Amino acid sequence: MKNAVPLPAFQDNYIWSWFDGKAAVVVDPGDADVVTAWLEANDYPLQDILLTHWHPDHTGGVDTLRQRYGARVIGPAAERERLPALDVAVVEGDHVASGGEDFTVMEIPGHTLGHIAYVGADCVFCGDTLFHTGCGRLFEGEPEQMYQSLARLAALPEHTTVYCTHEYTLANLAFARRVEPDHDLLRQVEADAKQRRAQDAPTLPTTIGAQRAFNPFLRADEVALAEAVSGMVGQAVPPGVDTFAALRALKDRS
Repeated sequence: MKNAVPLPAFQDNYIWSWFDGKAAVVVDPGDADVVTAWLEANDYPLQDILLTHWHPDHTGGVDTLRQRYGARVIGPAAERERLPALDVAVVEGDHVASGGEDFTVMEIPGHTLGHIAYVGADCVFCGDTLFHTGCGRLFEGEPEQMYQSLARLAALPEHTTVYCTHEYTLANLAFARRVEPDHDLLRQVEADAKQRRAQDAPTLPTTIGAQRAFNPFLRADEVALAEAVSGMVGQAVPPGVDTFAALRALKDRS
């Protein structure tokens, strides 16, 4: 997908939006005003609202947008009771045709228990599960769940464009550099991200291939990273889910 537009909302949210020539689609619209301004400025009708999970900063604008534009609302069946009313409730493996794209639903619990991603031919809208150089907090799930969810995302083709929903990149890079201060690629990525943010430009989207290369939360199986984490926590931590859990705990305290 090459035409997705990040609409900044709140302090650091992005509402990903696109127009397929006939109608517009938005993902996780926490703020209706931001979306309305974009639609009205371009004279776009709103066709669909895609939701990845129930948190209010991703759903707060849904009712207003539905009432104003009659948009169809699609979201995870597992979180139906905590979401605005859904027109289409989806589960693992369901197919969603929206905005000229064909998506497959992937269940990726961890941040919330019913969190989903929309996987397209060359893109993924992953909500608050995978971030640029980071991952979401475990508000409801266990480390094993998030570890497995991230592994599923990491298994997507490396060219897959990743549409995350928060501008957390600089803070994530600062943490990653503390874990691996001698990682040359992280140093280069941080310099580029700082330049982008100094120009008020987003650091997103990213790609699966890029995240595999330097995101520590996708590299918890690496022995060198496990050794670095072990040094930070003062005890031996085996590679895999234990290293992931230790990383997440360290990030939560940072």
